[in-house]
Amino acid sequence: MLDAFFNWLLDQQLLISSAIMFLLLLERKLLSQLSARLVYTLWALLPISLLLANLPEHLKPIQNDFISKLTITPNTAIMPQFTLTWFAIYGFISAVLLITAVYFHYRFLAKLQLAPITLDQHSNQSMRLYQSNQVSSPMVVGVINTKLVLPTNYQSHYNSHALALILEHESVHIKRKDNLINAIALSATILLWFNPVAWLGYASLRRIQELSCDEQVLKNKSTEQRILYSKALVHCASFSRTGLMAYSQYGDKNTMLQRLNQIKQIDNSSFIAKTALVIFTMGILSSFAIAKQPMSVEKTKDYQAVMRVEPIYPIQAAEQGISGSVVLKYDILPSGATSNVSVVSAEPEGVFNREAKRALKQWQYAPSESGFKNALVQLDFALDENYQAKDLIEKIKVSSK
Repeated sequence: MLDAFFNWLLDQQLLISSAIMFLLLLERKLLSQLSARLVYTLWALLPISLLLANLPEHLKPIQNDFISKLTITPNTAIMPQFTLTWFAIYGFISAVLLITAVYFHYRFLAKLQLAPITLDQHSNQSMRLYQSNQVSSPMVVGVINTKLVLPTNYQSHYNSHALALILEHESVHIKRKDNLINAIALSATILLWFNPVAWLGYASLRRIQELSCDEQVLKNKSTEQRILYSKALVHCASFSRTGLMAYSQYGDKNTMLQRLNQIKQIDNSSFIAKTALVIFTMGILSSFAIAKQPMSVEKTKDYQAVMRVEPIYPIQAAEQGISGSVVLKYDILPSGATSNVSVVSAEPEGVFNREAKRALKQWQYAPSESGFKNALVQLDFALDENYQAKDLIEKIKVSSK
């Protein structure tokens, strides 16, 4: 269900944008004190944070046994009579971008006309080597079955020592499955095409990927080898391709300057800074894991709503004759405003969630001294008065004899 997915995606934008901005800050302002490989690894923070923030609510205990209920019916007088909605537009644009990326990928592969080569001095290399007159710099192509492609005239561009360093650089990409990571990241960015922070994040990921690769190659290299490697990078960057492709690239002039500056600082990272960053990151992940844990407090029914905003009945659900219910959990602040609104259960899944949460965030209760944690409400979306909504949370009373 595209609309349910898009509703979920919109709900995650604050988390996604915050995580990306944090990683951008590390790359742009703190990289001189950190290891590029550490920052590259920290990109795993984004999917892990999403996973922890979206743990199923039904796996968590419900300690509040009072559930208020509200029935919502469609207002047919103001319902527009068309089916083209914002999530249909989102799906169309996403599909066009994905198809475009796949098209350029396969068109590029078709033009390569790869010819296998063997380098005696590098016969111990485990990667498959090919040459093509369609590339001007070394490149690892393929997402699953990767191949290292050299330009046809590579002998005239690189001496044996420079070529060995370039092969080592590309070997790191292959071992880390960077092309597969890039393909996943590009697909995710396309699904977030409406969020400019996502595109900034994708560009940052590609830059930090190359910086971490440089760092790994030059970890135990001499100054002369680092100079030779830097010269080879500059030469490769002058012929580098860019675009909607998942292949590793050497970057533009600004990226190359960043890489050359980082090469000078490879041995200058601070152990204290790296340790503090790891501790801080673990704290962030822990907060996601425990943020929604329930707390036992007084009865919700002691708190009276002074203003309720009724959800809008989703157009597609009304047109398709769908009724259902959503159980929401939320906190009531001392000011009377609601916060931490989350879906505990829904039937059917994802149809009414977004509208239910949007409305509940605007409810207002009477002010109190301490507020209330983990209030529950079931919103029943019914097309007619005869619809019998069932309780989505089973309540069991246990009494002692």
